Amino acid sequence: MTLIRSISGIRGTIGGAPGEGLTPMDVVRYTAAFATLMRKRAEANASPMIGNRRPRIVMGRDARISGPMVADLVRGTLTGLGYDVVDLDLATTPTVEMAVPGEKADGGIILTASHNPAQWNALKLLNSRGEFISAEDGAEVLRIAEKEDYAFAPVEELGSVRSSSGWMRKHIDAILELDLIDTKAIEKAGLRVVVDAVNSVGGEAMPALLTALGVLQVVEIHCSPTGHFAHNPEPLPENLTDLVAAVRKHRAHLGIAVDPDVDRLAIVCEDGSLFGEEYTLVACADHVLAHRPGDTVSNLSSTRALDDIAAKHGRQRHASAVGEVNVVNTMKAVGAAIGGEGNGGVILGELHYGRDALVGAALFLTLLTRSGKTCSELRKSYPDYHISKNKIELAPGMDVGAIVDAMQQRYAAQPHSTVDGLRIEFGNTWVHLRRSNTEPIIRIYAEAATREDADALAGRIMSELREIAGSPAPAR
Repeated sequence: MTLIRSISGIRGTIGGAPGEGLTPMDVVRYTAAFATLMRKRAEANASPMIGNRRPRIVMGRDARISGPMVADLVRGTLTGLGYDVVDLDLATTPTVEMAVPGEKADGGIILTASHNPAQWNALKLLNSRGEFISAEDGAEVLRIAEKEDYAFAPVEELGSVRSSSGWMRKHIDAILELDLIDTKAIEKAGLRVVVDAVNSVGGEAMPALLTALGVLQVVEIHCSPTGHFAHNPEPLPENLTDLVAAVRKHRAHLGIAVDPDVDRLAIVCEDGSLFGEEYTLVACADHVLAHRPGDTVSNLSSTRALDDIAAKHGRQRHASAVGEVNVVNTMKAVGAAIGGEGNGGVILGELHYGRDALVGAALFLTLLTRSGKTCSELRKSYPDYHISKNKIELAPGMDVGAIVDAMQQRYAAQPHSTVDGLRIEFGNTWVHLRRSNTEPIIRIYAEAATREDADALAGRIMSELREIAGSPAPAR
């Protein structure tokens, strides 16, 4: 059993002993801690929640089978603390993010373990803007939970629960209202699109969006939101074989895959080739930067192709530390038009500051249909880079930070960044070393023009890391 407490949320496998898996007691503890912090933040900011109404939190969940049980616990905890709950029930992560400010709530909780398998669940925590809480607030949630520094409301001050079922439609309507989205071009193209939503909430949201955009035919596979994932839910190439087969079988123009909470988007081309999760953001940025001022942002482990596309439009790509909240902070700081992460996460700030596969799909289809190209032709129009993703497990007790520092000294003459770990530039290639916050692991990402060159660069750096570390466990 696993329970991971971090500043970005609480996630773990269902069951086991408290503190070792995500048990009912853990759900209550961390929900209470988060709600207590939101009340303190509201009081400090003189929020309208204080004085004339009870505090309010929006919650939603993906379709995984533990969701109803966890939702019952969260609702009960929040009402026990005196909160009113706006319950969206099955809802995508970006939909909940939009609903928090839309409902004038003081925070949000999304019950989803994102791309993790079915035995996992999690509490994703949002502030009053519908954005992931800061590192400072995340640390305070952990402190409050550890100290059990919260108190429940007396009976006359208990909260209430109100169900709200209209936010998926509001989310879709907000996307349709964007002048970046061309429903006429999409309708005129007569598209046939296959959707694989891994039997979670995207099975309702993505077909509804595509129909609203004017897609002629939507072919659904694994779109019943039962929570019984038909395959590993992370939208990686090895997990998209059913989608590839369906695109070919139905002679579709493209296929769309999303993860269980619909914040990551992957595309399969008409010939069954993969557009590449790194290139989802590249294509969307290509479209947005052609129609909006401002630069773009991605994390340090994202493809250099985004730099090339930004330069094509006379703009700049800014690098952030890994993590959605870091990308969002950098986007706001530089006034970026679009940003995201290389895992298929697209963030369009003018809609909301969160990864959103729905708006990503709408942007992509607008670009595709206006271009007159097939999906595979569009992919070939972008610079071709390959990323090799690896990790080294070190012996327990080793000073991972010291090892990374030694690599920085070794490559001090090379252009490098320490914004998040260590990224070293070698002309048109790069390598990024990131230490784990919870394990003696160094993650190594390398990018080059060919898969062989990327693997070779990663292999060389891993050998040097082993040399510095002494005798770590073998790489995986």
